[in-house]
Amino acid sequence: MDMRVYPSRLSGSVQAVASKSEAHRLLICAAFADGVTDIDCNTTSQDIDATADCLRALGARVTRTKKGFRVVPVAPGAAAQGAALDCGESGSTLRFLLPVAAALGCGASLTGRGRLPERPLSPLYEELVAHGAELGAQGSMPLAVGGELSSGRFTIAGNVSSQYVTGLLLAAPLMQGACEVFVTEPIESLPYIDITVAALAEFGVDVARERHAQDGKKGLLFRVPVSSRLHSPGQVSVCGDWSNAAFWLAAGALSEGGVTVEGVDLRSTQGDRAILAALAMLGARVERGASSVTVRPDVLRGCKLDVRACPDLVPPLAAVAACAEGTTEIVGAERLRIKESDRLQTVSDAVTALGGTVRQTNDGLVIEGARELAGGVVDAANDHRIAMMSAILAARAQGPSVIHGAQCVAKSYPAFFDDLAALGGTCDPT
Repeated sequence: MDMRVYPSRLSGSVQAVASKSEAHRLLICAAFADGVTDIDCNTTSQDIDATADCLRALGARVTRTKKGFRVVPVAPGAAAQGAALDCGESGSTLRFLLPVAAALGCGASLTGRGRLPERPLSPLYEELVAHGAELGAQGSMPLAVGGELSSGRFTIAGNVSSQYVTGLLLAAPLMQGACEVFVTEPIESLPYIDITVAALAEFGVDVARERHAQDGKKGLLFRVPVSSRLHSPGQVSVCGDWSNAAFWLAAGALSEGGVTVEGVDLRSTQGDRAILAALAMLGARVERGASSVTVRPDVLRGCKLDVRACPDLVPPLAAVAACAEGTTEIVGAERLRIKESDRLQTVSDAVTALGGTVRQTNDGLVIEGARELAGGVVDAANDHRIAMMSAILAARAQGPSVIHGAQCVAKSYPAFFDDLAALGGTCDPT
């Protein structure tokens, strides 16, 4: 689907969608707990549904309710043998459930679409094999999983993907014996590991952490005690998603009326809450409420932004930077090249197509702000965040714009264009 977006003034209030980062983790914990869990989750998406479908394939009963999900867990030792797990295009689903399937020892195969088969699994792959998993060749899908994962110490580089650490921590309560995950410095996206630790704590598994050195390397050691098991709290809630809220907050910085996002937790462990500080650095006015945030425009000026802990914020921040006075330098974003698209390239392409000026560096972008953008034609590159960024920027442009492949927003935010219209945006499919 192509979407034509017209210049418009965005203002008003929108409800935050459910955090898919939290939903993935809570669903997985619930599927292997000791009782039924009700998960309050006000929205879903293709990625969340992919995790739910995989858990069903493993034997959990996951049903939608008026408030979210009800999960009846897999009985101990009763995981489905040889389950086919379709991860869709969700990197989180693949990287979380690969160690889980290996720990269950039930045999499985994991598959996916889009760019997922190309996304790396190393060094997680090698660590799983070293601990007893039998895996098909890297880069091949379906990826066969056999053997049974044994506990012990796993070592993961901290600058590749925090999802590897999360997958191992989620698998730890399913293994016999104590489990340790040593994450070597530099550690990027640490807030995503914090989300995992918080999810496990909801289910009664306490993860200890300490500074540690091993073989001349420093980092953090995460310990899951022996005999840790997942205990259902009965009911848990998924908070509002800061990653997707960031697009509306960026829109507020670009539109005279300002935009309010309701239903966000100002104390959330989600790293993308850093959007508030970043927008303030760019000159926007940020007003915090009890469970809401309003962003209004002011004099926007370029600055230097380090996104090592929150790389998913690059698309909305790039949209604001494209309209700010002066130069914005975004650094620490090298890992964006292995997302749903090469996101440094596709952000650059989208901003340029809409009339902005940007160049890539080894680990980021340099964006020259402009008072006006002409608008243009953008290829979303099957990347939900590129489509959303382009829509926000297109609403600020002087003429209409077309986003090719705009349906990819369904990966994380199926109702994105409905909410755009609710805020005063004008768009129609072409």
